[in-house]
Amino acid sequence: MIYAIADLHLDYTENKSMEVFGDGWANYQDRIFSNWEKIINDDDTVLIPGDISWAMSVEEARIDLGKIDKMKGKKILMKGNHDYWWSSLKKLEELGLSTLSFLQNNHFEVEGYDICGTRGWISKDNKDFDEHDLKIYKRELIRLENSFRESKSNKRIVLLHYPPLNADGSFNEFFDLCKEYKVSKLIYGHLHGVGHKLIKEGNIEGIEVSCVAGDYIDFMPVRIG
Repeated sequence: MIYAIADLHLDYTENKSMEVFGDGWANYQDRIFSNWEKIINDDDTVLIPGDISWAMSVEEARIDLGKIDKMKGKKILMKGNHDYWWSSLKKLEELGLSTLSFLQNNHFEVEGYDICGTRGWISKDNKDFDEHDLKIYKRELIRLENSFRESKSNKRIVLLHYPPLNADGSFNEFFDLCKEYKVSKLIYGHLHGVGHKLIKEGNIEGIEVSCVAGDYIDFMPVRIG
């Protein structure tokens, strides 16, 4: 089976509080691993679309990634906006974490689905969007298309960290690209606390859209496939 959960925000130092986003973050790290143990089996795959660890370097992230590596199932990880430790794929793969795979300009085949994706970025109609953001936005679109072009299956699950939404609630170019490549399912995270009011889910223009932000799903991995 395929499950998903985003925004683990692991912090082995326990110095970073997430409770500014509400009481739902109380004791969240223990809840993540407790729920995981109850639900996930060794032959399952867990998709983790971003904001995985608060670490600032690959060396520091190895501690949090090691905890995920020891949990049941295979895991496919993708970069979020707070994953400052994320480095080249070569360096990540050299960590020697046996159950972790890293999604960037590539794809993975799982149970008849091709797993594709990219981080995404803030929407163009965001009041703070500038020329620097435009460069990142365009680059992320290219990375998503690179992932699609590697994929050969007509069944695709797409991971985005940012929701594929404009500030006005309409769907943006990341969603348009998913439609072009006939994506089956799209999952995203990033939205916390009051941000949950912006979430859109359901069958939208033929794509099953789900938000799997950690606090939104009460840190309980959601079955995707």
